[in-house]
Amino acid sequence: MLDIKFIRENQELIKAAAKKKHIEFDVKELLEVDDRRRELLATVEAKRAEQGAANAKIVTAKTDEERKTLIEEMRALKQNTAEDEEMLKDVTKEWQMLMVAVPNIPDVSVPEGESDLDNKEIRAWGERPNFNFDIKSHIDIMRDLKMVDLERGAKVAGFRGYILMNEGVLLAQALSNFVLQQFAGKSFEIMIVPSLVKKANLIGTGYLPQGEEDLYKTQDGDFLAGTAEVATMGYFMDEIIEKKSLPRKILSLSPCFRREAGSHGKDTKGLVRVHEFHKLEQVVICEANHEETVKFHEELIKNAEEVMWVLELPYRVVINCGADLGLGQVKKYDIEAWVPSENTYRETHSASYFHDFQTRRLGVRYKDDEGKLKFAHSLNSTAIPIPRILVPLVEINQREDGSVAIPKALQQFMGGRTEIRRV
Repeated sequence: MLDIKFIRENQELIKAAAKKKHIEFDVKELLEVDDRRRELLATVEAKRAEQGAANAKIVTAKTDEERKTLIEEMRALKQNTAEDEEMLKDVTKEWQMLMVAVPNIPDVSVPEGESDLDNKEIRAWGERPNFNFDIKSHIDIMRDLKMVDLERGAKVAGFRGYILMNEGVLLAQALSNFVLQQFAGKSFEIMIVPSLVKKANLIGTGYLPQGEEDLYKTQDGDFLAGTAEVATMGYFMDEIIEKKSLPRKILSLSPCFRREAGSHGKDTKGLVRVHEFHKLEQVVICEANHEETVKFHEELIKNAEEVMWVLELPYRVVINCGADLGLGQVKKYDIEAWVPSENTYRETHSASYFHDFQTRRLGVRYKDDEGKLKFAHSLNSTAIPIPRILVPLVEINQREDGSVAIPKALQQFMGGRTEIRRV
C-alpha cells in the first residue's frame, strides 16, 4: 500500500504504473473518495469538539431549566454527530478498499509487456543435455520407477492430485535437506510456518483482495496460503523491529495451496502445476533504502541460482515484464529450468522486492538513527519448490535403461545411493 500523500503528489506515476502492470485502477476515484473522507472527518471532529464544549456548559449550568435546555441541545447534537460518524465509517471503508488496490511503482528496469511471453532473458547457465535415445517425460519416468501415482492421487484429492511414492518421497525429502544445508552459514533464521492464515496476512502481503479466486478459504473465514512468505511476513505484523537486528533473513518452509483458478487447461498432467505442494522460501526485511533492497534482491536470486548450480540443472534467469508483476512487486526475476521433454524452460523460482508496500499494510516498522519510525522494506524468493523441481531434475538425469541418476549433492541424503532403478 502506498502513502496517500505520495499518491496525491504522483498521480501520473500511479496511472503509468497501472498501465504498465495492466491493472485497472482509477486514481481520480480514489482521490475523490479521499476528499469526502477528509471533509467528513473534519466535520465529525468539529462536532465532537462542540459536544465537549456543551458537556462543560451542562456541568456549570446554574439552574435546572438551563441544564434541561442544554441537555436537549446535546441530544440533538449527538444524533447529528452519529449520522455523520456512520457516513464517515462507510466512506472510510470504501477508501480502504481503493487504497489496497493501488499498484506499486515498477522499477525503471522492468520491461514493457503484455504477458509472461514478454519476459526478457538476462542470463543462462548450464549445458542442455543431448540424449542419444528417445527421452521420456517426468510422468513416464516416475510412473515406471513407481515414484508417483497420479491416477490414485486424482482419486484421493481430485483434479491435479498426486501421490509421491518410494524414491519419489526420498528424493523430495533429500531436496529439502539439501537446501537447508545449502543455506547453512548464510545468516538465515529457519522457520516452519503455518499455511492456514488469517485474512489480514494476505491483505498485508498483497494477495487480497485481488487474488482471492486463487486461494482456498475455510468455513471460518481463514485462508490457505500459496507461499510461506505470507505467514513469515505476518510474523512481524504490527511490530517495531530494532534497527540493529536488520536485515532479518528467514528461510521458511510450509505446505502451500493454490487453486490455479487462472490456469484452466494448462499443465493438467504431471507435477508442474498442482494444488498442494511444499516450498522453502527466502524472506528478507531490511532498512528502507533502495540501494540496500536492490543488493538483497541480487543476493536472493544468487542463492536460488546456487541451488541450481549444485544440482547441475540448466536454467535461465528472466526479468519479468510489467504485465507479469503482481500488485505490490517493484521488480521480479524468475528462474526457469530446462525441461527436455518439452524442449523449453519452465519456471521454478521467483525473486521479488516490494519496497514498503507490504510493510506499510502490515505495520512492520523500525526506528532509524534519529529515532524516527520508518516502514521497512521486504523481499522474497523461492529457495526450492517441491514437487515442481522434480520435473527438470528427473528428466535431465534420465538414462536410456529407464533409471535416473541421483545428483551428487543429494546422494548423502539418500543413503549414498547414486541412482534410482526399477525394482
